[in-house]
Amino acid sequence: MTAPARTPVPAVRMTGIVKRFGAVLANRDAGIEVAQGEIHALVGENGAGKSTLMKILSGMQPADAGRVEVGGRDVTGWTTAQAIAAGVGMVHQHFMLVPTLTVAENVVLGREPVSVGTFDRARAVRDVEELSKQSGLVVHPERLVADLSVGEAQRVEILKTLYRGARILLLDEPTAVLSPPEVAELWGVLRRVRVAGTTIVLITHKLDEVMNVTERITVMRHGETVARMATSETTPEGIARAMVGRDVRLGGGAPASAGAAAAKPAGEGLAVHNLMVRGARVEKAVNDISFSIAPGEILGIAGVEGNGQTELLEAMAGLRPVTAGSIAIGGRDVTGASVRARGDAGLSHIPEDRHNRGLILEYSVADNLILGLQHRYVKGASLDRAAIEANAAKQIAEFDIRPANPSLAVRALSGGNQQKVVIARELSRDFAALIAAQPTRGVDVGAIEFIHDALRRARDAGKAILLVSAELREVLDLSDRVAVMYGGRLVVTLPRSGANEDVLGPYMTGARREVA
Repeated sequence: MTAPARTPVPAVRMTGIVKRFGAVLANRDAGIEVAQGEIHALVGENGAGKSTLMKILSGMQPADAGRVEVGGRDVTGWTTAQAIAAGVGMVHQHFMLVPTLTVAENVVLGREPVSVGTFDRARAVRDVEELSKQSGLVVHPERLVADLSVGEAQRVEILKTLYRGARILLLDEPTAVLSPPEVAELWGVLRRVRVAGTTIVLITHKLDEVMNVTERITVMRHGETVARMATSETTPEGIARAMVGRDVRLGGGAPASAGAAAAKPAGEGLAVHNLMVRGARVEKAVNDISFSIAPGEILGIAGVEGNGQTELLEAMAGLRPVTAGSIAIGGRDVTGASVRARGDAGLSHIPEDRHNRGLILEYSVADNLILGLQHRYVKGASLDRAAIEANAAKQIAEFDIRPANPSLAVRALSGGNQQKVVIARELSRDFAALIAAQPTRGVDVGAIEFIHDALRRARDAGKAILLVSAELREVLDLSDRVAVMYGGRLVVTLPRSGANEDVLGPYMTGARREVA
């Protein structure tokens, strides 16, 4: 008699997970099962409980209830050190690297090779160089982390995890700050380490990534696991429907309608002329750039990050000095104006770095919703708390910020809900021109739909909008005109009808240049 085939033991099985943070129920009866050696997607709206579930798996947080198994062994309540020792490693959305140390020093930090009682630097360099070659995560071990691109820093984070022997790799939004070529490179790396036996759980909001690189999907909503599916048996629309609980329009937005275009006021809503801006390591990070945006128009700037976009945006927002040239809002020169003066002149700004430029993490949601506008919420000699709370209640409801608690420190929110706080504040103020930098970075599909619609409504209401995004699809979906920035210059500007991924790609990589 033939013995029945044994069911393979899953790499990860989590069942009945419950996790509370005070009054907030982050996970309720949540679970996930991941097969050995597969790439598995964990998806859901912002605040659905995905990161909390993975932090429990990685030992960063204990569950209040439920069971965690790794390789068939009950590890419920284990510590981070125990998880790492068992081969579970988590790469977080916000990098945890020491900028002043080298790549090799960051990778071995805490597990430094020692010779004769002292740190063996040469061995660390050799070990990291060898691991880099084996994994395909190419980065020079003796470079300072401060000098790396975002994509290179991402490689170092993964190398750190692999160096500690990770066989189960948890990746939280790994492509949120990567350019398209860097994303393609990362997928190649993950496929190679998967073939070598590594199990990968991928937290992402990007459904094209889910479809391209994963085998199975777990969907969470409001802290619960609501669906499990094979990638080959579903569609992006089906995944989005499970995530949000309704049909979601995925991209494909149109430029301004004919009626809206006809209603555009004449003139320049936002303009720069012959702008020159110095960078931290480059004399001409922005090199003689000129463009103007009409009221009722979105100009989208595409390009691989690191080509001067950050310096351009910071100079326009008043956060970085201008070497030469001018900036104007509605025809009014604001080149030397303060950030507050630019706001009073009608400029609103969604910064690309929400933590360093958009929020004060220790402040409440309510107080973050008036940052830069405090002078409008004064009663007598102090802030008008009643007005601040009323504003918070309105914005939380309109922008679906979760949890809906205005007194909660914004640090306690998920990354996507932190972004919603920034979006709510900047789109709700009285503005004539808007700088929108990476407006949907780390945001779920339902919120992306909402933010895109809000930007289109602002455009159709006569606002001049500069959109800068590493997501080329986002630029193409929203823009009336598209420009490409490369090497600190605008190398081409095209009407939306003449722009697509094939046309723009060579300009983004520098293979083709026609200075706009």
